[in-house]
Amino acid sequence: MAEVNFLPGASSDYDDAFNWYFSRSESAAEGFEKAVELAITEIVKAPDRWPLCDNRHRQHLLKRYPYSLVYRLAGDTVLIVAVAHARRQFGYWRQQE
Repeated sequence: MAEVNFLPGASSDYDDAFNWYFSRSESAAEGFEKAVELAITEIVKAPDRWPLCDNRHRQHLLKRYPYSLVYRLAGDTVLIVAVAHARRQFGYWRQQE
């Protein structure tokens, strides 16, 4: 099984999103957390399954939440580069890599 690491910017994205949902509803935050966990599980099982969003990053859309996990492969490691909101300008995460 591949190792999964969140880059610091992705961790910050995740924390911001989780806290936003938690401030509105604990169950919404739990649902967001589960959606991210499911996406990670799916990525680890088949990392090349999800579409390229540029020449080296792939994007997995979360179910029921307007976010995607942007990631790349580094050997046997999946690097989560961003937990990107769908309304945020595409590619903002390149500055935080």
